[in-house]
Amino acid sequence: MIDLYFSPTPNGLKAKLFIEEAGLPYRIVPVALSKGEQFKPDFLVISPNNKIPAIVDHEPPGGGAPISLFESGAIMLYLAEKTGRLMPTDIYHRAEVLQWLFWQVGGLGPMAGQIGHFNVYAPEKVAYAIDRYTRETARLYGVLDRRLANRAFIAGEFSIADIACYPWIVPHEAHGQDLAEFPHLKRWFETMATRPATVRTYEGIENVYAPKQAISEAEREVLFRQGAKGRA
Repeated sequence: MIDLYFSPTPNGLKAKLFIEEAGLPYRIVPVALSKGEQFKPDFLVISPNNKIPAIVDHEPPGGGAPISLFESGAIMLYLAEKTGRLMPTDIYHRAEVLQWLFWQVGGLGPMAGQIGHFNVYAPEKVAYAIDRYTRETARLYGVLDRRLANRAFIAGEFSIADIACYPWIVPHEAHGQDLAEFPHLKRWFETMATRPATVRTYEGIENVYAPKQAISEAEREVLFRQGAKGRA
């Protein structure tokens, strides 16, 4: 059994989507970010960066004590190796998947996250930031679009590279992107959306980039004003 410490952000959904694709038994442990539950001492033992997702695997390979992990890329790589699924074993295809996994972790996620923040959560419109991150996110969408021009999935066969990227394309409207401008990416996105595991993963999930009402100052303090010692 895997405990998935979860909130419905793109990174949280990455981990959930992998677990659904792999058919692993798991239970959701909700973490209410706006309430500061990511700062609870018991959660910080598992995720010292006070971010979701995090997991505790109670049945690690070879047995032994439970293993806890934070960081979505590390979680996905660990689970792929544990299950022997969604990660090629030959060195050439494995390298191809890994580079796109790290491309998402180091590029697509952070840049799309920034434009999502400035478009949806920032208390005021900052024109330079919106322009900067919209353009960079568009550039990254273009990279992915060109990659998918002659292949069904990012690394050829369906893999953790696709699972990592998909949740960061779901909120494309909040990122200021029109998928019609990226036809190969759009085709891949529509294919991903119809997979049974994707449908299960997103069933009943709220869109965190479309809040029903403005967040309060107390919630803003918890979410975005952390200092070097944790809570500011």
